[in-house]
Amino acid sequence: MTNARDTILGRLGRPGGDPAAAYARIERRYLDRHHDDGLPALLAERVADYRAVVHTVTAAELPGALAAALRPGTYVIPPGLPGTWTEAIGDRTTAEPCDLEAVAGVITGCAVAIAETGTIVLDHGPGQGRRALTLVPDHHLVVVSAAQIAADLPEALRRLDLTRPLTFVSGPSATSDIELSRVEGVHGPRTLEVFLT
Repeated sequence: MTNARDTILGRLGRPGGDPAAAYARIERRYLDRHHDDGLPALLAERVADYRAVVHTVTAAELPGALAAALRPGTYVIPPGLPGTWTEAIGDRTTAEPCDLEAVAGVITGCAVAIAETGTIVLDHGPGQGRRALTLVPDHHLVVVSAAQIAADLPEALRRLDLTRPLTFVSGPSATSDIELSRVEGVHGPRTLEVFLT
């Protein structure tokens, strides 16, 4: 007789197995895609609902839009970020490693974005930097291409490498106390700007 723990571990795969393959084997009886069209517009709407700033720009407009969004101070550029994105910024950037408390913000890419929930997912690969890079600076500028937008969470999970460290970002960092007084910037950037290309 097996217990619930063995049943769950059997479905997910044993240690050393392929988590993505185990995820794919799980039978699902629910709708895993609620939208087929208009994903960039839906993502923009949902991201804005979280009090994030959304910019819809072309690839040619992106460098100028990023430069215009900068605040006073230095911005961190993670390794692997396309140089064309920051060509209009000049000497206002620094590379990793650096003192994250001394910088104004960070410019990153992402692994995937989820239109239904307005969530940006970072797997800390090229152009995204280490996890602390997107949690310590006060201003996070993130670039999302239309090809990176998934309709819903199940589709996003299929696109991700589940063995990598994942950070799900739904708007600027915020928390509320028991009296529902909202405080922003407690566990991450106070300002999130998303650039949809």
